[in-house]
Amino acid sequence: MEKLRDLSQPMDVALLDATVAAFYGTGSKEERAAADHVLRDLQNNPEMWLQVVHILTNAHNLNTKFFALQILEGVIKYRWNALPDVQRDGMKNYISEVIVKLSSDEGSFRRERLYVNKLNIILVQILKHEWPARWRSFIPDLVAAAKTSETICENCMAILKLLSEEVFDFSRGEMTQQKIKELKQSLNSEFQLIHELCMYVLSAASQRTELIRATLATLHAFLSWIPLGYIFESPLLETLLNFLPAPSYRNLTLQCLTEVAALSFGDFYNVQYVKMYNVFIVQLQTILPHNTNVPDAYANGSSEEQAFLQNLALFFTSFYKAHIRVLESSAENVSMLLMGLEYLISISYVDDTEVFKVCLDYWNSYVLELFGAHHNLDNPAMTANMMGLQMPFPGIVDGIGSQLLQRRQLYAGIMSKLRLLMICRMAKPEEVLIVEDENGNIVRETMKDNDVLVQYKSMRETLIYLANLDHEDTETQMLKKLSKQLSGEDWTWNNLNTLCWAIGSISGSMVEEQENRFLVMVIRDLLNLCEITKGKDNKAVIASNIMYVVGQYPRFLRAHWKFLKTVVNKLFEFMHETHPGVQDMACDTFLKIVQKCKRKFVIVQVGENEPFVSELLTSLPTTIADLEPHQIHTFYESVAQMIQAESDPQKRDDFLQRLMVLPNQKWTEIIAQARQRVDFLKDLDVVRTVLNILQTNTSAATSLGSYFLSQITMIFLDMLNVYRMYSELISTTIAEGGPYASKTSHVKLLRSVKRETLKLIETFLDKAEDQPQVGKQFVPPMMDPVLGDYGRNVPDARESEVLSLFATIINKYRGAMTDDVPRIFEAAFQCTLEMITKNFEDYPEHRLKFFSLLRAIATHCFPALIHLSSQQMKLVMDSIIWAFRHTERNIAETGLNLLLEMLKNFQGSEYCNQFYRSYFVTIEQEIFAVLTDTFHKPGFKLHVLVLQHLFCLVESGSLTEPLWDSSTVTLPYPNNGMFVREYTIKLLGTSFPNMTTTEVTQFVNGLFESRNDFASFKNHIRDFLVQSKEFSAQDNKDLYAEEAAAQRERERQRMLSIPGLIAPSEIQDEMVDS
Repeated sequence: MEKLRDLSQPMDVALLDATVAAFYGTGSKEERAAADHVLRDLQNNPEMWLQVVHILTNAHNLNTKFFALQILEGVIKYRWNALPDVQRDGMKNYISEVIVKLSSDEGSFRRERLYVNKLNIILVQILKHEWPARWRSFIPDLVAAAKTSETICENCMAILKLLSEEVFDFSRGEMTQQKIKELKQSLNSEFQLIHELCMYVLSAASQRTELIRATLATLHAFLSWIPLGYIFESPLLETLLNFLPAPSYRNLTLQCLTEVAALSFGDFYNVQYVKMYNVFIVQLQTILPHNTNVPDAYANGSSEEQAFLQNLALFFTSFYKAHIRVLESSAENVSMLLMGLEYLISISYVDDTEVFKVCLDYWNSYVLELFGAHHNLDNPAMTANMMGLQMPFPGIVDGIGSQLLQRRQLYAGIMSKLRLLMICRMAKPEEVLIVEDENGNIVRETMKDNDVLVQYKSMRETLIYLANLDHEDTETQMLKKLSKQLSGEDWTWNNLNTLCWAIGSISGSMVEEQENRFLVMVIRDLLNLCEITKGKDNKAVIASNIMYVVGQYPRFLRAHWKFLKTVVNKLFEFMHETHPGVQDMACDTFLKIVQKCKRKFVIVQVGENEPFVSELLTSLPTTIADLEPHQIHTFYESVAQMIQAESDPQKRDDFLQRLMVLPNQKWTEIIAQARQRVDFLKDLDVVRTVLNILQTNTSAATSLGSYFLSQITMIFLDMLNVYRMYSELISTTIAEGGPYASKTSHVKLLRSVKRETLKLIETFLDKAEDQPQVGKQFVPPMMDPVLGDYGRNVPDARESEVLSLFATIINKYRGAMTDDVPRIFEAAFQCTLEMITKNFEDYPEHRLKFFSLLRAIATHCFPALIHLSSQQMKLVMDSIIWAFRHTERNIAETGLNLLLEMLKNFQGSEYCNQFYRSYFVTIEQEIFAVLTDTFHKPGFKLHVLVLQHLFCLVESGSLTEPLWDSSTVTLPYPNNGMFVREYTIKLLGTSFPNMTTTEVTQFVNGLFESRNDFASFKNHIRDFLVQSKEFSAQDNKDLYAEEAAAQRERERQRMLSIPGLIAPSEIQDEMVDS
């Protein structure tokens, strides 16, 4: 094997073959490891690529050839431009010759297909550097070679397809903007030769199926960008349509037509589009007769036939998105248009998620467009504005109105069928917890399916538009389907589910009067259905649907107390129904309804003697008798929501005291027993009860906020004593039992009690608004039992919640906490750092909460940081650097945000010079390190902000002393700007030896020039990352994350303007429900 490592003479290829075979072989583990070692050494040797031609010529093993090509690919990507011309030309010519040789003969071309494909990829990688500047004749040479043999022609098509994909599809983040532009221009200008070649093959020059398929595939890659004349002013479209009836070319042809259909550029080629569409529909009727049952045809079809239906959906949706207006503008095309839409509706019923997604995506935009024009008709100025008209012409508005009306009449039939489609195929909303498993049983859902949730959102939006366009038809179709459920004619779980999900999803789209009429019928029918249907599973399905529907219509429930009371009592009934999922859903729906209607429960309704909440508190023990602890907690949160709506403090405290009777009784018993015999608290059942009581308190505190004061005051000091005792118990157990003791169920349970105590205090303090005295009352007693305890514990017994509790306290009471920061530092800082800086994995919870605490201190108690000793300050800075080096995204982001706060705060303080002299260079170096490694891409925006801050600071005049160390620098720099410039050039020059000094200097100068404009500063850094070859061949969407976020906010504002588009149950309003 050593012989292979000597690269001074031609390599022994047979030995290399044997080594590669050993690596992939079934020999012993040692043999494979040894082979792996040698191959890695060869791969890392910069001279190895010079042996590639020799290896490719003599190797017999295909894997050896791939190994050589992998080495070559690395050189092309990272070192190509640095090679001498002779070597570049030699390699270029060699690769071209091998490709031509292998593809000129049918036998070798089929046999060596994998190898040829890899060589094609290598050739295209070379082209990205060489063409057009250093290889002008590439396209003419390729076309000339293609005409010499059919197999060469087939391979040339493959190369052209690869080239098109590299330049147009995969170039973002791979090449600089300038290079992409240059390659696109070259491809455009040379396209005539390629076009002639394709037309030559397709116009009956060849009978070879493989060649025609390769040509169609290449055309498919080209059609999205080639100059339009080649498509519409040549016989290309007719030629393509001729291939459509032939089964072996049908799918490829359809993909090409879809690319053409998706192009959109004004009205210039409308005539050609209409002709293409009409010929297509005529041909389609022979391939797929109009009366075919498409879902059945799909279910029983071959994979080719299924692909055809999928492609058909893509063709129709692409064509209509761009050109539906052309078809609807003349009477003779309308019938063809409607037939196409009917086809698309039939395809939408196909039972395949991908096909349905394509159709749904189009239906969504189609109805949005029809609705958009109709929605703005109430506002004539808006519509006229959309059509570029000035206002005060009433006649014009009528004209627009009649135009819109005609469009809506034209599509009325399609819209009605579309409503039925949406109702029949409605996806499951998130709130529904009861599903049918693969064995046909009704069970509780165990995992959320994100695909279904995305689909639900899109279907819901589409149905909202459809409902807004014609409320009558929507209502009629829904009620008709519901009556079929009642009569049993159409009764299945799935039919009832999709119908109820659809009914729930259009909440908010109707005017109140119509919604009331509609819902009275729906809820009445569903309650009847629940009474008349037998069978546990059936009842569970109906129950889940009743709960879903009522949860979606808070406005209706607020207006109809009788219905609201009936519904809530029905929910209490469901809370005794032990079918999995029903109780959970009943508790969730109860909470949802109470949040929106809470005032209704605390006032005395007509014909009643006391508010509903009082009645409920009396029967509370029986209502919750069959619930699990986690369900009881939700129930308590709901009742506490009602109590929170009571404005009379006396009544409110009375209700709260009645609500907490059960947990308080238990708590008092336990504490009394513990006073007599402290070991009583160690009993596992007692620990579980304590945990349950604390969780119930937390649930109530979540809803009540400040109003929870009387309850927490009562248990607070006892709770801290229990906390301290359990904490000591945990520490001694871990100290005696070693690291594994912390994993035992006993210790885990004790820790849960500690965590819940912290969570309860944090929830209460967080929600207690404008009550500074609450802080004074609760924070000092916690200093020793909670904070002191944290420092005293062994690492495995420290609760990360202590850190988040104090972060909450500092965020809440801000500057008032400044004096306590040294205490917090002393107890929690150093000991937590020791836990989290050993590696990047241990104590993940402590990491994030530690940096959140640090950020709270830096934001609100900055003066306390200034008074730290330089030793402690260094610890803080090291921990921040440690945070943003983290590959865990949220820890890195917290670290970067914290760093930005510190930098800004120090810039404005009197310690500005001192701080930056100590840390400027370190921060810059560390930020460049994470910016240019690929693990930290999500932090890109924050990295850029930190750098922008540093570069602006240097030029701002805030720093009055030099940043460099004058004891080591012999010639002082004229100013800090020059120092940072030189330092950065040196830093990047040594980090990226593949870049020239000129390139690096240009980049650094650009940073200084663009420092005041964030957008151009950011783009400048993006281009540098591509140029330095650090970010290529990877997913670069994180570099563009900010642009995506702005788009999302615009979309939310649009949604808020349409009735029902954001469900009433989701709008965070202060519901006026008195």
